Amino acid sequence: MAHLLGPTDIRLLAQSLDTAPHKKWGQNFVVDAGTVRRIARLSGVGEGDAVVEVGPGLGSLTLALLETGAHVTAVEIDPVLAEALPRTVGERAPEEASRFSVIHQDALTVESLPEPPKALVANLPYNVSVPVILHFLETFPTLERVLVMVQSEVADRLAEPPGTRTYGVPSAKAAWYCSVRKAGEVGRAVFWPVPRVDSSLVLMERREPPTTSASREDVFAVIDAAFAQRRKALRGALAGIAGSPAAAEAALRAAGIEPLTRGEKLAIEDFTHIAEALASGTVGA
Repeated sequence: MAHLLGPTDIRLLAQSLDTAPHKKWGQNFVVDAGTVRRIARLSGVGEGDAVVEVGPGLGSLTLALLETGAHVTAVEIDPVLAEALPRTVGERAPEEASRFSVIHQDALTVESLPEPPKALVANLPYNVSVPVILHFLETFPTLERVLVMVQSEVADRLAEPPGTRTYGVPSAKAAWYCSVRKAGEVGRAVFWPVPRVDSSLVLMERREPPTTSASREDVFAVIDAAFAQRRKALRGALAGIAGSPAAAEAALRAAGIEPLTRGEKLAIEDFTHIAEALASGTVGA
């Protein structure tokens, strides 16, 4: 079993590397062994599973994931931490070290990994959490599950259903790929430094995208336009991509949607129907 990192370990390790959490990379290191074991357990990963971890930091969650028997590839943007992580794993989990690798790279630019990942498990930097999740879901179709710790407000935006106050672009785009639900709350005291916001766990399980003749890019363009001005009815919000308010209204009616509806009322299937109508080329005829 790996020797997990506690609060004193984290601070001593950071001190030995002459580093500290960097705000520019959104770093808040987890200092509680119980929390990382809980995340590893909820992720459902196990013996032989290929897991990608984004933003491993000093290795708290990395060690807990290796305990499960998984093969872990960590993606770390911080050069000091990327260089130090293999040494930490070698010292604290020597029997698991052969199942670990690290990539020093911005997660938003990752296009390939040593092996196709089955799961993404991460304590994500708050400032890039949604873009990272969507990038990995699109880039790696082998991903079956995503379990991430994010700011609670972001968790709400990912998991809320249509018609709720926080439903928006992240919710709709995530629904293209996955069923999404919150999987628990995480107290502020488990982080160094202690953040000023609450955190939550979000579990995303891959499903087939909606059946549609429209491309994902076209559907996402409709989603972006629908939420660009949240208070605007869809007839006006979609006028830009449709060519005019009249064309937008025609597309909405063809999709079976009332033109004065707002974007937050629509499910992912509704956005696909709108994209199909816009792509048909007949709505303005």
